[in-house]
Amino acid sequence: MNVYTDLKELHSTAHRALLKRCNAIGSLRLLMIIVSLLSLIAYVKTKGDVFMIVFVLALIGFFILVKVHGKMLWKVKVKQELIAINQREIDFLSGKGIPFGHGEEYSDAAHPYSFDLDIFGKNSLFHFLNRTQSYIGKKALAESLLGLLPNSRIVATQEAVKELSPKMAFRQDISVLAKFADDSKSDYDFLLQWGEHTGKQSSAGMLILSYVFPFITLSFIVLYAVTGNDLFYHLASLSFMVNLFILYLNYNKIRKEIRTLEKAHLALKHYGLIIEMIEKETFSCPELNRQKALLTYKGIQASAQLKYLAGLLDKLNHINNGVAAIVLNGLYLCHLHLFNSLMKWKKLYASQIAVWLGVIGEFEKLNSYANFSFNNPDFAYPELNTGFKLKFKDLGHPLIPARSRVCNDVGFVDHKFIILTGSNMAGKSTFLRTVGVNMVLAGAGSPVCATSAEVHPLHVLVSMRLSDSLHENESYFFAEIKRLKEILDTLKEEVCFVILDEILKGTNSEDKRTGTVEIVKQVMLRGGIGAIATHDLKICDTTADYPSYLTNKCFEVHVVNDELVFDYKLTDGVCKNKSATFLMKKMKII
Repeated sequence: MNVYTDLKELHSTAHRALLKRCNAIGSLRLLMIIVSLLSLIAYVKTKGDVFMIVFVLALIGFFILVKVHGKMLWKVKVKQELIAINQREIDFLSGKGIPFGHGEEYSDAAHPYSFDLDIFGKNSLFHFLNRTQSYIGKKALAESLLGLLPNSRIVATQEAVKELSPKMAFRQDISVLAKFADDSKSDYDFLLQWGEHTGKQSSAGMLILSYVFPFITLSFIVLYAVTGNDLFYHLASLSFMVNLFILYLNYNKIRKEIRTLEKAHLALKHYGLIIEMIEKETFSCPELNRQKALLTYKGIQASAQLKYLAGLLDKLNHINNGVAAIVLNGLYLCHLHLFNSLMKWKKLYASQIAVWLGVIGEFEKLNSYANFSFNNPDFAYPELNTGFKLKFKDLGHPLIPARSRVCNDVGFVDHKFIILTGSNMAGKSTFLRTVGVNMVLAGAGSPVCATSAEVHPLHVLVSMRLSDSLHENESYFFAEIKRLKEILDTLKEEVCFVILDEILKGTNSEDKRTGTVEIVKQVMLRGGIGAIATHDLKICDTTADYPSYLTNKCFEVHVVNDELVFDYKLTDGVCKNKSATFLMKKMKII
């Protein structure tokens, strides 16, 4: 936390200095206006050339100061956001809440694990990890938590995260620009759709007219200025009107292109700045350099092309300024030439927009994992294997604060499947989620909440938290049966990591026991690795029939000074203590 406190103070000091300079420039700007007005008045009264010179110089000084002031205000805005970024980290680490997006929109009860393991929503894994500011980044982070990377990509991602973790300034600067982009799903979709439809420039005949008539107009203007002949004035006026008529013929298609991109206009400018920052940064990691290389197309850097595109849109938007549009287009068909330049750009580079935005999303995703690693330097990067070996030392749930987190050693090497018992509140479900969440993190290339880990990355399949589906007219029990079938069907295709928590609750005890045992056997026959939690101690007898595959583990509850004590430590064997009976006797229910 000290790092963020120091950074906040550093940026706060710089922010105060910038504000002072902004105020000073503002005062100078006002002074330039006063000087220019006074010198103009003096010139009118005296006709003295010196006053005209002062007027011109003061006016030039004013416009220079306006530009300098604008740049200074941008720096002030950047510092304000950097202060906010570090304050959010301070609040987060001090336990004042999670001031980041929680990704509720990505929650999907039908997904094999995201709903059960609290991947999205308030106080979820995404909520905890997320440091993205753009829609693209948020989308990339969400997708990384919903799937499994190949081993080679996991290793590449781990290396990228390790390199980015100490690059605090780089990561936070990208966050600032992504915040200012203020993009949305609609902006992103608009850009991709726009890029997919190759634009057409004006026809050959229209292109010829767009050069011929402006040339004729300017020629008549020059001839009138030189000769003073009114005929050239009238011809210039007629040509001026012809130019406006040509614009009118093309107005709708120009406006259509502007409307398509106007929502994403601001985002485009900041995308270009983010990409420029990535292009200028030096990396040693192959994955980061691979991403960086995607920003060069046909020898030209993406930032330059996005800046050029944003500039074209700036100029095209002037078509909404009636007087300026009439003058500029009447003289030389300004907006038609800009439109043709836009269509030419679209033909050459629009196909790369998805690639360039994908790089931004990838860096924002990697920055989130890098921030996670930076805030948790004791977390381990799993060593990968292809022998279905899973082993964690001091495994804990990353969302539980370190001061109250209880960690356990757990492995799926000698035995591939755990039957887990324990009283309510003893920690069974938390343990299952702990293993599941860390398997998801490992499969995304992130560090995991353990001091060391050896992992064969596997798809995760979970049946823990299902609900009645009124929309599909399904009961809880039928929804659970469907999920179990999906798990077993998937296991026919590949080895997966399976987590089951007190399954078949919607039937009688004997039916539940028989069904649970059969499910465990089916998972085992299909090579599934994982764990099941149950309150039915009879199910633990199954390990005797399959001692090389199944093992019993439990969370015991201890009675100390007539109080229940939960130590949340995973132990071998079957749970023995009966906390429900103890509590009911203590509360004089029985």
